[in-house]
Amino acid sequence: MLPNIGYGELILILAVGLLFFGAKQIPEIARSFGKAINSFKAGMKENPDEPHDEPAPPKNDQPDKP
Repeated sequence: MLPNIGYGELILILAVGLLFFGAKQIPEIARSFGKAINSFKAGMKENPDEPHDEPAPPKNDQPDKP
């Protein structure tokens, strides 16, 4: 996990992001990130009762007895 991040570190991270991406692309990146989060949440709410990993049915290698 990340250690506690203070205000100084947060400002430094935001400044580096601004320099790296530019002022015009930051809102576009934030918008696409928000859409991705909403899509993920909608996908999680579709079938909450349905298990995600269904076990495979057991194999029956023995023939039926008469």
